[in-house]
Amino acid sequence: MSDSVMVSRAGDIATVVLNNPDRLNALSLAMWERLGEVIADLSADDGLRCVVIRGAGIKAFAAGADIAEFERERGDIAQAREYGHSIERAIGALAQCRHPVVAMIHGACIGGGLEIASLCDLRVCGESSRFGVPVKNLGLVMAYGELRGLIELCGKAGALEIALEGRVFGAQEAREKGIVNRVVPDDRVEEEAYATARRIADGAPLVARWHKRFIYRLMQQRPLSPGEQDESFSCFGTEDYRIGRDAFLAKKKPEFTGK
Repeated sequence: MSDSVMVSRAGDIATVVLNNPDRLNALSLAMWERLGEVIADLSADDGLRCVVIRGAGIKAFAAGADIAEFERERGDIAQAREYGHSIERAIGALAQCRHPVVAMIHGACIGGGLEIASLCDLRVCGESSRFGVPVKNLGLVMAYGELRGLIELCGKAGALEIALEGRVFGAQEAREKGIVNRVVPDDRVEEEAYATARRIADGAPLVARWHKRFIYRLMQQRPLSPGEQDESFSCFGTEDYRIGRDAFLAKKKPEFTGK
């Protein structure tokens, strides 16, 4: 299980690898469980500034669920409910991760793979990448939590189109639907994803976390409390604000501390 989702770290950027390359990184129960644990641990690490999620190899980010284990793991409603709780924990960890998360998408990003990618903050894919959620062909539904990221990215109309048609579509259409932020040549996906992560990590980490939280909070469509309004000014009490201000005036690159 520990190898089903692998983690490495280069300074302030962590990489999470969905590791089932023989099955195009199809998501097993063990992978969902491990992903939730890994993301929760990374979220708690104050030394990190960005997380990159990718699939092992270059053929797929993740080609959906591992259907070969369904009879054993999702054979009836009770089993499926427990399996669903594991998916919910992973989805919840991604949605609540304090650090910005970048999806590096090679090849197929289907079903559960698209659910994971949709909960990342930015998505970079290759020109030959493919997207879709064809679960209607299996007689399955996407649970409420699994639909959340898709609706946030492409709205009710886009989510209904993807779920009802079950069609697999290409990178340019995914860009038009708002599913991905950037489409690059296949051989530049890794370069661009890490360049994106580096640009994020070079900024003030507290500011990145605040911006992420503020934007997701504003999507909840309920009034802000006075305390939430006041938090917008907390950055002025940080060391990073002083560092950034002084570096700008001195025409130097800031070296933020995260304090």
